[in-house]
Amino acid sequence: MRNPFRYFNSSPEVIRLTVMLYIRYPLSLRQIEDVVFERGIDICHETVRLWWSRFGPMFAAEIRKRRIQSHSYSRWRWHMDEVFVRINGKTCYLWRAVDHEGEVLEVFATRCRDRKAALAFLKRAMKRYGR
Repeated sequence: MRNPFRYFNSSPEVIRLTVMLYIRYPLSLRQIEDVVFERGIDICHETVRLWWSRFGPMFAAEIRKRRIQSHSYSRWRWHMDEVFVRINGKTCYLWRAVDHEGEVLEVFATRCRDRKAALAFLKRAMKRYGR
C-alpha cells in the first residue's frame, strides 16, 4: 500500500492529531490552529481544512473498522430506525442504521415509504455492518 502522507512535510502523527482534534471536538478550523500552536506546531487553518478533507474519510474508516472488530458480534448490535423529515417542504423518510451506543452508522433518504426502499437500505447496511 502506498503511503498517503508521502508528499506532506509534516509528520503523520501531527496530521493525525490535527484531524482527530477537528473531528472529535466541536471547534472551528482557526481554534484547532490555536490549539495545535499551543503545542508548538505552527500551521494555518487552511492546512487543517486540507488535511481534514484528504485524511478525514481514511481515519473514519479506520475507526469504524476497529470499532466493529473490537466488539464481538454477539454483543454488538444495530437496528434500523425510520424518521419523518421535511426536505424543501416535502415529507421524506429518513432510514437510519443505529448501533447499540446510539451512533448513526448509515443514513438513507427516500420519498416513498415502502418495502422496496426499506429492503434496499437494509441490504446496504447488512453488507457493510453484518447481521
